[in-house]
Amino acid sequence: MSTTTGKPRAFAALRHVRFRWFIGTYVLAMMADNIEHVISYWVMYQKFHSPALGGFAVLSHWLPFLFFSIPMGGLTDRIDPRRLIQIGMALFTCVSLGWGYFFVTGTLQMWEAMLLLIMHGCAGVFWQTPSQLLLHGLVEKDELQSAVRLNATARYLGVLVGPAVGGIMLVWLGPTKGILLNACYYLPVILWLAMLHYSREAAGRTSVKGLRDVAETLREIASRPGIVSMTVLAAAASGFIGNSYQAQMPNFAVDLGHGDPGTAYSALLASDAAGALTGGFLLETLGGFKTGARTAIFLAMGWCIALGGFALTHTYGLALIFLFGAGFFELSFSSMAQTVVQIEAPASIRGRVLGVYAMASLGCRAFAGISVGLIGALLGVHVSLALAALALLVVTAILFTINKPRQNNVVMP
Repeated sequence: MSTTTGKPRAFAALRHVRFRWFIGTYVLAMMADNIEHVISYWVMYQKFHSPALGGFAVLSHWLPFLFFSIPMGGLTDRIDPRRLIQIGMALFTCVSLGWGYFFVTGTLQMWEAMLLLIMHGCAGVFWQTPSQLLLHGLVEKDELQSAVRLNATARYLGVLVGPAVGGIMLVWLGPTKGILLNACYYLPVILWLAMLHYSREAAGRTSVKGLRDVAETLREIASRPGIVSMTVLAAAASGFIGNSYQAQMPNFAVDLGHGDPGTAYSALLASDAAGALTGGFLLETLGGFKTGARTAIFLAMGWCIALGGFALTHTYGLALIFLFGAGFFELSFSSMAQTVVQIEAPASIRGRVLGVYAMASLGCRAFAGISVGLIGALLGVHVSLALAALALLVVTAILFTINKPRQNNVVMP
């Protein structure tokens, strides 16, 4: 790939009106996704008081990515990604309306709650990989890194704003009116995609062949070291840590013992999200780092160190600083890894390659509950998170050592 001597333009992707619409509707949908979690999880807790159902909610959210991301990538290579995203948004809408129906009638049973949770997880599969492929039709190739990073920043913005808005809606509107209103937040995405004029690049038109298709995709990926490294990095980061430490944040807040646990808990979550948002905006303003596999791995090592420091510190102020750094490094390495995969993936099978990466980066999060959650029940969450961070640091160090800079750096043309 050719190099460029010019300094990357800050927020380059935002010069495209279509990308601005994409980001705006993406934030709204991500916010609605998290609002639904806040309201539905609260009602399920009040009605069933079942820790097992809470665990099922986590598994049902991530396991569909593990099982269906590669087939979805194959579909994305053949079917207009706009239509797949619309299907996902329609499923999200139906799930919110389904919760609303059961809240109104007061007839919610556990099996019905489990079915809605599974539908919610499947809706995410229809959304994530096609939206990444859609970026290639919205911005120029040299602006793709900016688009991926801003997309990741928008995700964190939705994660940060969603629970806050959901809490307000739960208090002021109640769960029934709140969840029904939440269904409306998905409509802008559906309507905008219906009006969007989109011309995709040439793509493979071969049929989806199940396990044979998976094997062929993996063979193609094996010949591209950058994609292999980023996929392994994503799988290791998700499998060892993922976002499991956020579920344990109430425990950390109590152990740190700084004033009211509820306020401490909120501040810890906010610090992590604020670090990610700062990272996204700062990297865009400064033009970011040199995009490449080794740089992404180096940033992932920073994430391990920051989380390890957070796990081991007993000082609340230091915990906030470490979490802020963790958020910064997580957004930085994950957006860069996504960029490397999207650029190096052949256009004819880009959807399949992105599906493999989605399986690694999102599907493997289901296993993080074991490394941090179950081990935390035996040794304590501080020890389990520190051990998970150390294990990931070892993996990243190995990846950093075996990757050769000239072969794996991706420089924007």
